[in-house]
Amino acid sequence: MIMKKNIISLLLVLLALHSNSQALKNTSYKTVGGEKVLRIEFTLPVDLATAWKVFTTDAELKKWIAPLAHIELRSGGFIITNYDTTKTLADSSSIKLPITSFIENELLVLKVILNNNFKESVRASDENLQEVIQFKKIDAQHTQIISSMIGWGSSAQWDTTYQFFVRGNEYTYKELLKLYK
Repeated sequence: MIMKKNIISLLLVLLALHSNSQALKNTSYKTVGGEKVLRIEFTLPVDLATAWKVFTTDAELKKWIAPLAHIELRSGGFIITNYDTTKTLADSSSIKLPITSFIENELLVLKVILNNNFKESVRASDENLQEVIQFKKIDAQHTQIISSMIGWGSSAQWDTTYQFFVRGNEYTYKELLKLYK
């Protein structure tokens, strides 16, 4: 009877891991100081090294983030993307995210520079806006990804910008998860 209970418990845990591996969770919050943190969490059904490559190699970035993508993985490097395949990465419509720092297989910190799609007042005060992406090994075949955008300003325009990134980040990470369905 004890053996049967253990097997059932193990199966329930495995089922929960599998069903949660595709779930995207918005766990955003405000810090004690009142600053917003846009936080998206999900589990990739791959090992840690593979999850790291999904975020840090051109070929993998092109599968889910944008059809045109390039990364220079180094502190002071960058990720540059463009959604328009008729353009080049050198085009002014490309999005360039400087890499502030990284710890291989653990952490990737990107500076977010707002482009002309955002109000000038917000662009002029985006110096602290960044995305911190954490990679946490769950087991040999699952890696938790935690994306936290921090450095938001406080105004009606910043609230609009925040909502844009809520929708955009959720959409982008759902596109990534589609690769593993």
